[in-house]
Parts: sequence; structure tokens; C-alpha cells
Amino acid sequence: MNKFLKEFKDRGYFYQCTNEDELENLLNNKSVNAYIGFDSTAPSLHVGSLLQIMCLRLLQKHGHRPIVLLGGGTTRIGDPSGKEETRKILTEKQIENNIKNIQKVFKIFLKTNKPNLKPIFVNNFKWLGKLNYINFLREIGKFFTINKMLSFESVKMRLEREQSLSYMEFNYMILQAYDFLELNKNKKCMLQIGGSDQWGNIINGVELIKRKLNKQVFGLTTPLITLASGAKMGKSEKGAIWLDKKLLSPYEYFQFWRNTDDRDVLKFLKMFTDLKIDEIEKMKDKNINDLKIILAKHATKMLHGEKESSKAFNTAISVFVKKDLADQINLPVTKIKNYEVESNLSILDLVIKAKLLKSKSEVRRAIKDKGIKINDIAIDDANYLISVSDFKNKKDLFKLSHGKKNHVLIKLVN
Repeated sequence: MNKFLKEFKDRGYFYQCTNEDELENLLNNKSVNAYIGFDSTAPSLHVGSLLQIMCLRLLQKHGHRPIVLLGGGTTRIGDPSGKEETRKILTEKQIENNIKNIQKVFKIFLKTNKPNLKPIFVNNFKWLGKLNYINFLREIGKFFTINKMLSFESVKMRLEREQSLSYMEFNYMILQAYDFLELNKNKKCMLQIGGSDQWGNIINGVELIKRKLNKQVFGLTTPLITLASGAKMGKSEKGAIWLDKKLLSPYEYFQFWRNTDDRDVLKFLKMFTDLKIDEIEKMKDKNINDLKIILAKHATKMLHGEKESSKAFNTAISVFVKKDLADQINLPVTKIKNYEVESNLSILDLVIKAKLLKSKSEVRRAIKDKGIKINDIAIDDANYLISVSDFKNKKDLFKLSHGKKNHVLIKLVN
């Protein structure tokens, strides 16, 4: 088996493929360009996109060149795949700012000294923004039938639930197919990779290129990743697990992986680290908590670097083992001003401000269960007001905790 495809399968990335034998033959004989598209709906990608990034990283490792398509055009439409309602339409400025920010993550994961393997960045607004509607219908629209478009899962799901599907969104699959056509013509792209929910869109692109250019190209999909708990990958109680340290600190990122469900650890070591498969297989009998630390260290190092990974690990040790506030300076920080304390800042408002919980009713329940603590001492009164006496050390800090795993430093500023 082709080395890339073998490792792709061994790591649990494989779900479906078009013409697998022919793709294997192609990959055995030449280096190819392959793309994955990422719509720019937020200022950062989150862990839910990490599997696709790891696929591009693996491609690069095996001597193939990744193309990162940042959907400046398709983001203006909104992909209905896997969505139960229409996405919020962003302004053009928001989309462009998101693209600039998201690109930084790929420069970390796909960094290489080999010029022929450096990622190619493309923005599909470059061609989609210039389309003439009449010409597009004549040249591209004629290859698509309404019958087939209605059969795709992303469309069927919305229609069966009687949920609104705009004509704008309905056109998304045609635009994605056109992206593949453009990349094949101008970037010699032979392969598109995407999540399993993109299968219909990918097939459309493969068939469009075959009909329009009489060329054989390929599609490859990854499985939908859910946590053993059933939750969607990339989400937590506190919200999205962002890949930008401005939105999520390296410590919080480390803790996300450190708190992986026991049932997911070996799977995630294969999917989200560069550790060799045989090394991971030899780890099976290790203590599960040791495996979680290995996962957290490697995943954090890959995104934030060795220094931040070590700092996050040391902070975790100080929080959960030493419990010494002086060693916990790398915890996430929430700043409050003197006047807020003087204005009777309540514990309810502070916990929400620190993003440990989302509502006052949740905070009240947590206080009742002894789950809210200041410097490891439980707060037993939901009417508790923050005072200057809570900041007992010279650094004007105290640690606010929800349960055993969620901690934030509260810093008093002028």
C-alpha cells in the first residue's frame, strides 16, 4: 500500500475514497498537490478543524504539497453541510480579517524548509468574486441536475426537517466543485480531502472536472470525530477550543487534552500527534494519566511550541499537586478594576466574567455544591461580595476555581 494512504488509515483518518486503487497508483508514482478548504467564519479555527490540518501535515510529510483554500468567496455564501440553520452572514472586512488570522495557524503546522513542499495559500474569492452569472450557468450549471443536488445529505436533512434552505446555500456545492476545477487548472491539484459531510460536494468536483476537462481527479474523506462522551469535537463546557492563544491560552489548550476521556486517549495520540504508530502501540499498557500527559504535551508543543508546552505542564503541576499560587502565574487571567471591587462585585458576576460558567443560576448551583473556590477555599454564600482582602498576596492576585479542573487568576488593576 502507498505509504501516505497506509499511515492515513493507521491513524484513523480514512473514511471514504473515490477510485482508491487509481489514487494509490498516482501517489506511488509522483508528488501531487492536494487541497482542503476552510471557510473563514470566525477569527480562528478550533480543534474541530485540527484533523483536517493534520491530514495536510501528513501529506507534506510524505512528499506531497498541501494547498490551503481559505474560503473568502464561499464564506460569503455559507456551507449548509451539517448545519440545521443558515449561517450568519459576515461583512467582507470581517471575512478578510479572519483569513489573515487563520493563515497563521497553517504556517505553524505546515512549516517546512523544502520550497517544493511549502503550503500554497489560495482565496477562492479571487475567482468566485469575478463570476458572470449567465456565463457561469452556461459553462458550469449545465453539468448539475436538481435531482442529484436534492439527493445529497446536506440538502435532504434540511428539507426533511422542514428547515429553511436558501437558494444562496443551495448553490454552495456548485461553487465548491468549481473551486476544485480552478485548482486543478491553475495549481495542478489532483486530490481534495474533507470531512465525511463533504462527500457529496467532493464528488461533484470530481465529476465536474471529468466532464469539463476529461481528467481523473480524486476525493478522500475523514470520519466525523466525536468524543467518547458523544459531544462534538472542538467544544467544551466553556466553549470552543480555539487554535489561537489570544482566544485560548496554551494552558487551557493543554488542559483540554489532559482531560481527554480515557476511551479517547490512544485514538487521539494517533490522530493529533506526530508520534509513530508503533510507539503508540507500545504505550497501551502505560498508566492512562501518563498517556494523557504525553498527549497534552505533544499536542500543545505542536501548536504553541516546546516552551509554552513546558510552562503549561508546570502550571498544571503547581495547580493540582503543589497548590502554590506563586507557581501558577501561567493560568488564564481575568482582570478586574479597583472600582469594580468598591462597587460590590458579586461572586456570581465574577464567575461569569471569568467565563467559568455562563449564567447566575449555574453559579448558584455550583456554590451550593461547594464547587466555587477562592484560593482553594469553597464559597458557601451566593451573595458573597469580592473585597480587597481576597487579594492577600503582593501580586494582587487570587485563584478562582470551578470544580477541580477549571481555574482562572483574578488580577486587581487600577
